[in-house]
Amino acid sequence: MKNKVRSGALFVLLVSGLVLSGAMARVAAGQEKKLPQTAGVDDTKMGPYRALAQLSYAAIQKGDTASASKLARILERNWDKAEDYGGDTALSKTNHALFEEIDKAMDQFINLTEHAGATPDLNAIKTAYNTYLDKLKLAD
Repeated sequence: MKNKVRSGALFVLLVSGLVLSGAMARVAAGQEKKLPQTAGVDDTKMGPYRALAQLSYAAIQKGDTASASKLARILERNWDKAEDYGGDTALSKTNHALFEEIDKAMDQFINLTEHAGATPDLNAIKTAYNTYLDKLKLAD
């Protein structure tokens, strides 16, 4: 009888532990790193690039390909000026491999956005947009 009680208690503890660990994992997964912001723009080095990409993507979703293309071009020019030719603190100088990853992802997003035409491939643009944002997170 004692062994059955111990086995039952052990089973209850084991199940409780599993349930608790699963709940903690969900809470941890739901807590994404919150970055400080001003007027909706992350106050990080990559924040302005992220904001311009978000505005460009929002415009393409609304069917405003002209505005999306302009914003994408502004994104590219600012990125190149600051992170490629921006001096000693430019990402191309501080972490060239990461600069190349981000630059490639950004170029793909920008090319799809600028050449969207009358019927943009929203799935391809969304994929390129998400890839670009994921790469930017690596530099924050």
